[in-house]
Amino acid sequence: MSAHAHVASVDYAALDDHALVAQVRAGHREAFRHIMQRCNQRLFRVARAVLGEDAEAEDVLQESYMRAYHKLDSFRGDSTLLTWLTSIVLNEARGRLRKRHIMVGLEQVDAAPEDTHQIVQFPSKFGSEDPAVSAARTQIRHLLEHAIDKLPEAFRTVYMMREVEECSVEETASLLAIKPETVKTRLHRARRLLRTSLQGTLAETMSGAFPFMGQRCARVTDAVMARLETEQSA
Repeated sequence: MSAHAHVASVDYAALDDHALVAQVRAGHREAFRHIMQRCNQRLFRVARAVLGEDAEAEDVLQESYMRAYHKLDSFRGDSTLLTWLTSIVLNEARGRLRKRHIMVGLEQVDAAPEDTHQIVQFPSKFGSEDPAVSAARTQIRHLLEHAIDKLPEAFRTVYMMREVEECSVEETASLLAIKPETVKTRLHRARRLLRTSLQGTLAETMSGAFPFMGQRCARVTDAVMARLETEQSA
């Protein structure tokens, strides 16, 4: 088998993250598609938690992936690839938020009484493209998403990272540049607010919240690949 044939038949899905990064660095752009597909779910949830809006979260993912692709040589493997990408997404999402001039000071949020939190309205429709999901499960998941979205950004981001994405306290604290105790405090307060409105539906519906599968995943992934192709041919 020729070397060219071997490269052409690489099973990217079977490679670990570091091997995929090596493939991208070697000029195999298709490997980056697989990196995006692996990371899309968490990164969308994190961007969505910061921004509280679908379309802008998708846009943040595109911009973050473009930035990551061009600075991939700076990824040294000191953290996981997903953690490294999460940091890029957080920076991009918070930059967008600052441009809106609506970011509440985090210290102010932590110190504020619960009944004075800023409320961010959830879009009227947000759900899975998967037609196999039952109507009842979809309705419950929507209730969960509505409740999460009513949390202030500081609580919402911690909640999404700890409960939905199951990041550790240490990873969450590091990515958000806050103390571990602050992570625990915000998570506790977020849980209490959600428990009041959801009464025990959290555990059984958590795995389906904020889906980034199907059409949405393909839309962002294909858009980034097209932009990279345009850059290559320019």
